[in-house]
Amino acid sequence: MTTKKPLLLDGRTGEGGGQIVRIACGLSAVLSRPIHIDHVRGNRPGQRGGGLKAQHVAAILWLAEATGAEVDGLEVGSQSLEFRPLQPPTTLQERKFEIVAGSSASSTLLIFQAIFPFLLFAGNDAGEPIELEIHGGTNVSFSLSYEYFDQVLLPTLNDRFGITVERQLKTRSWATGPLKRGCIWLRLQPLPPGRTLKVQEPWDRPITTEDFKLKQVDVSMLVPYALHKPLEKALASDLGELFPGVDINFLLLEDSGHDARMYTLLVAHSHTGLRWGRDYLHDKSRKNKTPEGLSIEISRKVCHDLFEEIAIRRVVDEYLQDQLVVFQALADGRTSFPRGPKPADSQGSSPDGISHLETSLGDLKLDKKMRKDKTHEPFGDGSMHTTTARWVASKLLPTVQWFNKGTIVDGAGVSLS
Repeated sequence: MTTKKPLLLDGRTGEGGGQIVRIACGLSAVLSRPIHIDHVRGNRPGQRGGGLKAQHVAAILWLAEATGAEVDGLEVGSQSLEFRPLQPPTTLQERKFEIVAGSSASSTLLIFQAIFPFLLFAGNDAGEPIELEIHGGTNVSFSLSYEYFDQVLLPTLNDRFGITVERQLKTRSWATGPLKRGCIWLRLQPLPPGRTLKVQEPWDRPITTEDFKLKQVDVSMLVPYALHKPLEKALASDLGELFPGVDINFLLLEDSGHDARMYTLLVAHSHTGLRWGRDYLHDKSRKNKTPEGLSIEISRKVCHDLFEEIAIRRVVDEYLQDQLVVFQALADGRTSFPRGPKPADSQGSSPDGISHLETSLGDLKLDKKMRKDKTHEPFGDGSMHTTTARWVASKLLPTVQWFNKGTIVDGAGVSLS
């Protein structure tokens, strides 16, 4: 039995969902630090329910086997979990894995998020890559889609942290219509033993209006065949009106195979390399709606969301910000992906909006202007998911320093021998 006293976490803190479980267990496995979570997913009453879900069990079971962990409460519905890893990532021998979630609606992407930090630090002296397949859902509610993962998250991790993950969608799976497990394939090159995760492109200049001039918007449509033409027409019209002169690239057009499966992703690219994603998994009744009417509804929703995301002038979108926190905390270097208070002008033209970002990003090299954040509860700017992610990361990595409402991070520079 390990004699280390486990770190106690309240699963009702902040957003109070599965994110706390994924981040805490993932970092626990990297650091070989035992944790105990009470009130697991305690803010998820009703249909979504509290306690562990099948996707959490699948991810933690894999981490437990990889680390020789002692685990209590590892079952679907469990309200309490204790996870005591005994072996660091560098002891991992196998380089090829398969994870099968207990449900076809269990997100393959959330499972990967939970084990990703561990895999990143599981390098060996031979420099062997790690390859894995995860079976479960690829386009399900309350989770990033494979398309967002592929087009937004992984390219950003590559640009900012040098993390390269080869990936392939082998079989798509939805939470609606006929149920079957999907499958994603991934291969990554872990950090060599003793190496830290290095920041590749820290901000060393103020953000300006040039960063928000768009070059292109990529469109991915996974909808029933009857919606292909009307939705394409609606999106082209709405995007053309909201972003005049910007190239519209219909990147993916796929028949979803069922009337209840409707997913659209827009990814905007700026001339300076920033990207923002906005998507919409339509889960409302389409009763008495024509394909044209439904297409107009979907297009207006997702296009308006993207316009608002870019108009408020943030360097990452709302969903990307919280997914970067763990890597910021682990890395050796200073990073900033701010999403400060919304400017008063909803069109994003308020000078105060730009000024806030110039201050945040300009401070990367000006220590005298930095105010250290307290980390005893969820903190900083951004969504509840982001503030909660910072809190969990701070609990496991107390040497991380956060400044200016979480907009500036000095990472822990973790390395494992």
